[in-house]
Amino acid sequence: MISDGDKNMAVNFRGVRFFCTFAHIYIFMKKLFLSIALFGAVSMQAQVVDYSATAIGQGSTSDFAPYFIGALNGGRTTAASAGLLDVSASVALDTTRRFSWGAGVEVLTGATSSVDYQRYTPNGWTGSNSGPSAAWIQQLYGELKYRQVFLRLGQKQQHSFLLDESISSGDLTRSGNARGIPGVEAGFIDFVDIPLTNGWLQINGVIEYGRYLDSDFKEVQFNYYHGQITSDLNYTYKRCYFRTRPTERFVLTIGMQTAGQFGGSYRRYAGGQLTGSENRGFKIKDVFKMFFPTQGGADGYYEGNSLGSWDVKLQYRLRSGDELSVAFQGPWEDGSGIGRCNGFDGLWGIYYHAAKRQLISAAALEYLDFTNQSGPIHWATHDAPGTSINTEATGGDDYYNSEYYGSFTNFGMAQATPFLVSPLYNLNGSPNFLHNRARGVHAAVSGWLGNDFSYTVKYSWQQAWGKGRVPATHCLIDNSVSIAASYDAHQLLAGLSISAQVAFDAGSLRGDNFGALVGVTYSGNFSLSKH
Repeated sequence: MISDGDKNMAVNFRGVRFFCTFAHIYIFMKKLFLSIALFGAVSMQAQVVDYSATAIGQGSTSDFAPYFIGALNGGRTTAASAGLLDVSASVALDTTRRFSWGAGVEVLTGATSSVDYQRYTPNGWTGSNSGPSAAWIQQLYGELKYRQVFLRLGQKQQHSFLLDESISSGDLTRSGNARGIPGVEAGFIDFVDIPLTNGWLQINGVIEYGRYLDSDFKEVQFNYYHGQITSDLNYTYKRCYFRTRPTERFVLTIGMQTAGQFGGSYRRYAGGQLTGSENRGFKIKDVFKMFFPTQGGADGYYEGNSLGSWDVKLQYRLRSGDELSVAFQGPWEDGSGIGRCNGFDGLWGIYYHAAKRQLISAAALEYLDFTNQSGPIHWATHDAPGTSINTEATGGDDYYNSEYYGSFTNFGMAQATPFLVSPLYNLNGSPNFLHNRARGVHAAVSGWLGNDFSYTVKYSWQQAWGKGRVPATHCLIDNSVSIAASYDAHQLLAGLSISAQVAFDAGSLRGDNFGALVGVTYSGNFSLSKH
């Protein structure tokens, strides 16, 4: 949340954000109206249905799967042991056509292990057993596209628009780490030229509103002793990126992402007693207040819980077609973050992508820092009318946690970077990120050994010190390693592929854990003929 004391810092950037919003709305509305007008005149073409079924078996030595097995996988495989069947079917949007439609469904079912979260009751502490459902819908959506504009309804797995999640540690605002949020999303499929720039400047943007469905999970996980529990929250996401001409050797992408939570209700506990509650519900005006942030009341806070990142990426294409790039994401949740006053906080990455399959087809090296968020002390003159102290100490940052809206998670998994330990793993029943003051490195390399065998190797090292208001008593360390391989077994059976992964965590942050996963997939497609 942005406090009144942080407004001056945020105002400095309001012009940039307004220009992004205005440019996005102008092009989007123009093409949307054309889409509606021409929709009835467009005939549907034959489209291809892709389907797959994957049998998954996994096991580990701890309460959960190792970090790299559970991370950036949509929350599918976080349990210590599981036998799952993942079945999906989808029709992809055809970007070569002026009009196209798409849809998808994915369902998982099977048996998984569970864990006990600590829970406080009037009779003392007990365990609250929790684990994934016997079956759940991972994706269910429909979408339409006209030219470069799309409209999507339902729940679809989301991924970073800026970073390659197959080798990256994950996006700082929206990644594929958690399940998707059911809702409505509209915007541009890709970058489009901005008028009067002759193709030298392009824009991409989306707007999304949705509703969390994880209230029951929170009721089971929460300890009911200290902290807050939220339910029935609403979600929003906006992105506005600018990119220079993509056919040049150097390509620059720059912009901002903004995510938010609003509405719903919360209950606050201290010493096992309910000390406060509020039912905010849902009002249509909240949608507009989250689009154009406005002050919510006399307490000096803005509506909802807003967070996001400043994003920059510079790409250089070699004569061979290979690509080198550097990227930066700077997180923000209040004035000090949006004003880039939090030192080197953020993701700093160097990446390589080959133009063809080879021994090393992609590589990443990232440095992540969240240690400069400005401490537990927050002093703003606006919060104390009549004070003679005119200086400010803009602090109290708490990345991905909110005092009134809880943590930025879905079913306990971080919706942003999985590098910070997600609340799902807090067996003490805390719904918050407990170690968001952390720094470390992430490295990955992937490639091909022949035409049918691919591999990915990842390594992560991290130091963590708790969080600003609740620091850890000592530095916690984690080392995580993953080796994954996939074999295209079409020579044995068309559509058959086999994958395997071994991973381990070692250290005081995530604990010592070894795990393995094997998946057998059969996939294919068929055509929906035009009638």
